[in-house]
Amino acid sequence: MNGLGHAALLAFLALARGAAGADDLTSAARELAQKSAAFAGKGEPVSASWRNLSSLGPAELARAEAAFEAALQVTRPLNPPLQARITLSENASQYLLVEEAQKGEERQVWFTAWNRGAPFAAAAPALALERKFLWEQEEQILDVAFPGDAMLILTPSGLVWLRRQGGEWIRALSVPLPEARVWPRDVRGRLRLTGAAYQAYLPGFACSGAWQPPASIECRPTDDPWTLESGSRAMLLANYAAGRNYFDGRIITQAGQRKTVPPFYSAAASTDQGRTVWLLAGVDGRTRLFDAAFDPGGELDAWGSDIAGAEARCGGGSQALATRPGDSTETDAVQAFGIVNRAAMPLSAPVEFPGPVTALWVSGGTSAVAVSKNLGTGRYEAYLLTIACGM
Repeated sequence: MNGLGHAALLAFLALARGAAGADDLTSAARELAQKSAAFAGKGEPVSASWRNLSSLGPAELARAEAAFEAALQVTRPLNPPLQARITLSENASQYLLVEEAQKGEERQVWFTAWNRGAPFAAAAPALALERKFLWEQEEQILDVAFPGDAMLILTPSGLVWLRRQGGEWIRALSVPLPEARVWPRDVRGRLRLTGAAYQAYLPGFACSGAWQPPASIECRPTDDPWTLESGSRAMLLANYAAGRNYFDGRIITQAGQRKTVPPFYSAAASTDQGRTVWLLAGVDGRTRLFDAAFDPGGELDAWGSDIAGAEARCGGGSQALATRPGDSTETDAVQAFGIVNRAAMPLSAPVEFPGPVTALWVSGGTSAVAVSKNLGTGRYEAYLLTIACGM
C-alpha cells in the first residue's frame, strides 16, 4: 500500500479542526478498529502497521495499538484480507488518527480526532533543559571539557586547567600556545578528549597533548577536518575555513562519503521517525536538514547559528539544542527540539543567557557546553546544559 501522501495528510489535519471525534487516544483506536472490522468482514483478520508523526511518545502509541488489537482480531499473515496503515498525527488543537485500509482493490480512509489538553504552542514541555554555571573570565572561552575530576578550558591563547576546591573551581595551571597567533575575527575552537590525551582544533591549527599532570601541549599548522560529534554516537568530519569562523561545506560522513554542502556554522544529528537526520546551521541563516547520506531534506524554521545534538532517553530519544536568531548585541537562549516529519517541535522551554551564545558544543550524550558573553560585565561565562527527563 502506497500510504497517504504528505499533502493529503495535511488536508486531513485541516479538516480535523473542530471535528467531532473520540474522547481520547484509546477510544479513537477502538473506533477505527470497529470500522476496520466492518470493512474486513465478520471474523476476518486485519494486518495493521503504525507510525507516529505526533509529539506523543512511544508509550502512548503502544496503548493505542493495544486498544486497536483488543477490539478486533489482528494478525500478520502473508496475504491478510485487510491491510491497515494507521498514522498518529496532530494539528494546533487536536490529535488525529488516520487509517488507510485496503482489501483487495477496495480502499477506505478514515480519521478520528480528539482535543488536545492545551494549544500546541502552549503544550507542556516534554523535558527540561537545566543550566549550571561553570566558570567566567575576561578572555574568550572557546570550549570546555571535563577530563577526570578536572575542567579544561580552551582559549585563543592556550589551555587552562581547573580543579575543585571546597566545591568551587579554581585555576590550577595555564599552558600557552607555543607561539602567539593572529586569529580571525570571532575565532572558534573545539576540544576533544581521547583517553589520557586531548585534541584542540583552532583555525588552521591543531594541538594535542596529555591532560594528566604534567600537562603538555604540541601544536602544528594543518588544514585537516575537524571532528564534529552529536550526542554520543553520531560523527562528522568537516573542513574549517581557516580565515573565517565557519565550515566551508566539505564534509566526510560517518560512512566515509565525501560530500559538499552549503557552508555552515554548526551541526547536530537527530532522528525523524526512527531515521537519522543531520541539521546544519548555514551561514545564510537557514537551518538545512539532510538524511544520513547527506542528501537534502528541506529546511527548518529559523534557528541561531549554534546548534548541538543530544541523546537523552526522553522527548523522542534524540534532541537538537539550538540558539535563537539574533546578533551580538542581544541576549540569547537555547532550547531543545525534536524533529517530526521534517519539522522542528519544541521539547523544552528556552533557557535564557545574559548575552549572545558564542559557542555551543556537545559534552556527552545528554549535555552540552554553552558559552555566553555577558552584555553587562563583558566577561565570558561557561555553562553546562543538561537534559532532564520525566518532566
